[in-house]
Amino acid sequence: MYPEEMYKPMKEELTSKGFEELLTEKEVQDLVNKDEISLVAVNTVCGCAASSMRPAVLEAVKHGKAPKNLFTVFAGVDTKATNKIREYFNKAGYPPSSPAISLMKGEQVLFMLQRKDINGRDPFDVKDELVKAFEKYC
Repeated sequence: MYPEEMYKPMKEELTSKGFEELLTEKEVQDLVNKDEISLVAVNTVCGCAASSMRPAVLEAVKHGKAPKNLFTVFAGVDTKATNKIREYFNKAGYPPSSPAISLMKGEQVLFMLQRKDINGRDPFDVKDELVKAFEKYC
């Protein structure tokens, strides 16, 4: 677990722009009970979250076809919620990854970008990949 003063600004970078925090297993369960497309960002303190993941999702959700349901969990902080959402990712064949960006409809993972797909990439390239996924699934 990280000290709050370390992760709070990183959480707020997404929550101040409309992302809803998932803090408990029940909140994750409520998400997967929705029959709507949702974007789930697994946030973290790592550099690739700061340099690529957060800027990419914040730009991508401005797209007209972006999902209306925006959620985030913070790995290393919101442990129960993070572990629960990762159960669904794992069922779809995706091992734990921080950061990660997923499009989900109910329990189904429609699209996933993991750390290996984000780390070292320009945030605009990641954003473009997300926008393509929005156009396909939303």
